[in-house]
Parts: sequence; C-alpha cells; structure tokens
Amino acid sequence: MVEKVVILGSGPAGLTAALYAARDDLKPIIIGGFNAGGQLMLTTEVENYPGFPSGIYGAELIDNMRKQAEKFGAIFVNDDVKEVNFNSSPFKLKTSTEVFDAHSVIIATGASAKWLGLESEKKFIGKGISSCATCDAAFFRNKEVAVVGGGDTALEDAIFLTKFATKVHIIHRREEFKASRLAQDRVKANPKIDLILNSEVIEILGESSVTGAKIRNNKTNKITEIKIDGLFVAIGYKPNTDFLKEAIKLDEQGYIIVSDEVKTNIDGIFVAGDVADKIYKQAVIAAGAGAKAALEVRFYLQKKNII
Repeated sequence: MVEKVVILGSGPAGLTAALYAARDDLKPIIIGGFNAGGQLMLTTEVENYPGFPSGIYGAELIDNMRKQAEKFGAIFVNDDVKEVNFNSSPFKLKTSTEVFDAHSVIIATGASAKWLGLESEKKFIGKGISSCATCDAAFFRNKEVAVVGGGDTALEDAIFLTKFATKVHIIHRREEFKASRLAQDRVKANPKIDLILNSEVIEILGESSVTGAKIRNNKTNKITEIKIDGLFVAIGYKPNTDFLKEAIKLDEQGYIIVSDEVKTNIDGIFVAGDVADKIYKQAVIAAGAGAKAALEVRFYLQKKNII
C-alpha cells in the first residue's frame, strides 16, 4: 500500500500538518519519533501560543494537537525513521520495524537544543533551565538569571531578559564573544548585564528549582558560586537530520534547504518547522509552516492525479 502522505515528526509543525492532511481525507501516517512532541515537551507553561490567555502546559498543548489530528483520521506510529530513499516515487521510509511507501513526505523532525551535558542540568530542564528566552523570560520577572553562550543568540537573549530580570549574567568559556560587534556593544552598555568570561558552568544547584550555579574559571581553575533563579542555555541547536544522510539537500549546519516556503530540492518532499528554521524557533511559526506544507501536499497530489 502506498500512503498519500507520511509526516515525520510530532511537534507543532508535524501535528498541524497532520491535522490539515487528515481533514483533507489524506489519511496521513505520522511517524512521531525524534523526541516526540518536540521542544514544547521540555517547557512547563506556554504563554505565547494564541488562544490560551491563561497559558497552557507544553505537554498538554501537544496532547491536544495530537487528539485533534486523530479525530480526523491521522494515524500515529511511535517509532523513529532510520533510513529513507527519495530517489524515486513512491518514496520509502524505514523505521526499526516497518517500511512505508509514500507518494509525498513532510519532514518536520525539528531541531534539538544543545545542552551543557551536566548530570545536574537534566534535573532542571523545564524547571528553571531553558533553551528559549523568548518563550520563558516572563517567568523570571524580578529574578536573577544567567545565559550560557557567546554567539549572537546568547547576547540577544541576555538583552531580551533584561526586560524582565533584575540581573543577567553571561557565562562564556572564552575571552572574546563570537557575536556581532553591535550585539557586544549593546551588552557591555547594559547595566543589568554582568560578564563572566573564560568560565564554564560545572554544576547547577537547587532542590526542586534552580537556586544557583557553580562556575569554574578556565584560566585559574578557581570555582565560584552564583545565586540565580534560572539558566538559559544558548549554545546552539542541532537539526534532526542525521537520518537523511545524502537523501536531500542540507546546509553546512545540517538544516534542510528550503525554497518556496516549504519545498525541498525533491518534488513531493516538503519540510516544516525547526528542521529548516534556524532563526525563529517558535511553536506558532512551526505550526504555520506545518499548515503550509500540508496544503502544498494537497496541491502536489492533485497535480499528480493521486487524489
């Protein structure tokens, strides 16, 4: 059996694509692996997704999206894609237990935040540790926080956080930032920002929530502690595209190269969400891309006289 569309990923992009495709009676198959639910599963309360004036927990929002797609006939497979063959249509997608043939594919596998790799870090992800300042800054109003990183994202996050926090520490392992000169100048001119250079976080402190961090100076090996209520890790993202290998065009960072909003270099293969978006990384933007991808699938299948 050849499926009309198979969707890879079950974050906001994949689930919105599933909803649109299911309502078009395409009976989409959603292979929901690669950190099922996406980055929202690592957050607590989401306050910037439209339609929820009192906020909603990330896991609850994902669950609602999935139920809505299932209501219209979307079928979920709880597995990861291990291998694909996009050389000819129907396309082949292999999981650990099954092989799917599909007339079209939407890749919405997202991107995973790079973490510090500390054992103490795992305990507090979503409970004081975040990879998204835009998403979570408001939870740290009138509190003291730290940002780890030295690129443009880290410095821009720090500047944004000063709108809410009383003080923002930037912890960077080197003497110099990789960020643009403009971002560096803005950071250095902001009285709320404190720079901790040539340093690395070696432990997150706290019981039920973050209360501080241990920091080691890379030059002196001296270990100090700072009191903070939250830690933002801004050392980059890794798109979940390892399984694609040479199957589709990727940029030097591994993100899928996009044309015309959601199209790839292969006719019939579409993309949505953070797996192609290295700038915004917002749930609502990913959801919008998922809708676009599903609409393009319908146009493609109509053009091919498949529906």
